[in-house]
Amino acid sequence: MLMYPQIDPVAIQIGPIAVHWYGITYLVAFAAFMLLGILRLRHEPYASMPEGRGWSRRDVEDILFLGVAGVIAGGRLGYCLFYKPGYYLSHPLEVFFIWQGGMSFHGGMLGVFVAMLWFARSRRKPWLEVTDFIAPCVPTGLAAGRVGNFINGELWGRFSSPDLPWGMVFPQSGSAMPRHPSQVYQFLLEGLLLFVLLWLYARRPRLRGEVSAAFLVGYGSFRFIAEYFREPDDFLGILTLGMSMGQWLSLPMVAAGVALWAWARRQPQTP
Repeated sequence: MLMYPQIDPVAIQIGPIAVHWYGITYLVAFAAFMLLGILRLRHEPYASMPEGRGWSRRDVEDILFLGVAGVIAGGRLGYCLFYKPGYYLSHPLEVFFIWQGGMSFHGGMLGVFVAMLWFARSRRKPWLEVTDFIAPCVPTGLAAGRVGNFINGELWGRFSSPDLPWGMVFPQSGSAMPRHPSQVYQFLLEGLLLFVLLWLYARRPRLRGEVSAAFLVGYGSFRFIAEYFREPDDFLGILTLGMSMGQWLSLPMVAAGVALWAWARRQPQTP
């Protein structure tokens, strides 16, 4: 088994100014999205859209700005509503205490959906056209976030077999027993693997909504699998049917993705 390497969360310290590794991973995620968005402009149908409906680098920049706002607002509200609704109903002002931690991916995803709906209406673009555009650019940001989780020594996994070669002891967990490095599992599944699959799938022309559906099914499935190795939140534990909150929130994603894909296949194919 391995020992967690106790990485200093501060990457650079200049006097009173501290730059944390977690902040750097966010910057990497934003830069990766911008780069992939620019490359995505070369894919069909975006590369050959008629005048007035085309896509530009400015669109990618605006999507990134709105997406960041949607992630922060939706992620925080999602955490408060999905994970600790009773506590935040009693302490409503603490909803705004983002520095205390507590973000939900599923809530962040809903926040991005709302932000993209606003973008689509302001630019007079179909909403699914926008979500199809951004879907392959998202997993690299998820991968960067999991790197930040590992550096911070948080969101560790469940206990593993002592014989597991990559089982890791996380002293922050208060136990000397080896655990699954679930941050690494999620980095590989929801980050790298999902990116490769979506990028290759989206490079060829697809019906409107199919790429978005592939993202929902892919992320929901990989997150559901990873939750079997990730330690549930101590204030929630295992819920009904032996599943975690992350798994219960992933099931509607998969169902919505399947329904969206089936809907897209039934729509008339237009240029």
